[in-house]
Amino acid sequence: MISESKIKNAVKDMFSGIEFEQEPAGLYDPMRYMVGGEGKRIRPLLCLTAYSLFKDTLGEEIIEPARALELFHASTLVHDDIMDGSPLRRGRDTVWVKWGKDTALLSGDALLIEACRRFSSVPARFRQKMLSLFTETAMKVCEGQQLDQDYEREEEVSMDEYLGMVGLKTSSFMGCAAKAGAIMADAAPVQCERLYKYGYNLGMAFQITDDYLDVFGDEKLLGKPLGRDIINCEKSWLTVRAMEKAADKPGLLRALAAPAESEEEKGAKIASVKNIYIELGVDADAVEAVRNYTVRAMEAVSSMRLGQVRLEVLRRFAEKLVGRVR
Repeated sequence: MISESKIKNAVKDMFSGIEFEQEPAGLYDPMRYMVGGEGKRIRPLLCLTAYSLFKDTLGEEIIEPARALELFHASTLVHDDIMDGSPLRRGRDTVWVKWGKDTALLSGDALLIEACRRFSSVPARFRQKMLSLFTETAMKVCEGQQLDQDYEREEEVSMDEYLGMVGLKTSSFMGCAAKAGAIMADAAPVQCERLYKYGYNLGMAFQITDDYLDVFGDEKLLGKPLGRDIINCEKSWLTVRAMEKAADKPGLLRALAAPAESEEEKGAKIASVKNIYIELGVDADAVEAVRNYTVRAMEAVSSMRLGQVRLEVLRRFAEKLVGRVR
């Protein structure tokens, strides 16, 4: 088995030494900027962690697909920031703010192409499985993003609809990362599927964590302003749960639809909605939901006969991912 410290160092090295073309600089500089930021690198870390359950050394064949996962993630973030109008990402100007929307769109596309190229570089015996997994996941992410956009225009969204959207946009990608590592380690199909379920459920917990922290987190630690979902009228897990519990739905809808043009209006809207969440106990519900999905993730791998040491590695990964919610 590969140690967690070696995995962490491998992920650090794979991005500190990443290279793109030099010209045209207008295309490649934003790509370097995006990949060179202080990202959490969750997906390549998960990919290598899954791989390490079956292997004792990190072979070159796993590095490029692990890197490709982060490149694809970076491409989605560039495009998401344009759609959301987000000025900051990880405490820095977003690509569209720094270079403009047209350049950001092109650089986001180029990051996706780079991801495809690196995913296709795996040894021939893994290539079909890996490319099928990647392309299916990429389409699900796009479908989920479109649903996310659609739901912004709807007055009310059910919890089933919301969880379905998250399953496409976030959880399928996390499942892909875990399954990709297992495939490259030549794990049995049933083991690959159980690790996919592990990643998928962690993805659900991770998204609810993000929704929670957008309102109840620490702005300095997050590196971005709080309340973005409220200001942009996005349907977060908190919003959907509040609509389920609210006795005064018209009052909640008015609070969610309040204007947020000036900084004063933004602050008032965030405070108003946050107070409603607290009154309804939605914050505590979110913490419980994160806990439940984390349990499901561990249940998915508990019957794999990995041994206690390997199960503990997966447990620690889950804790680091969602342990920000208490």
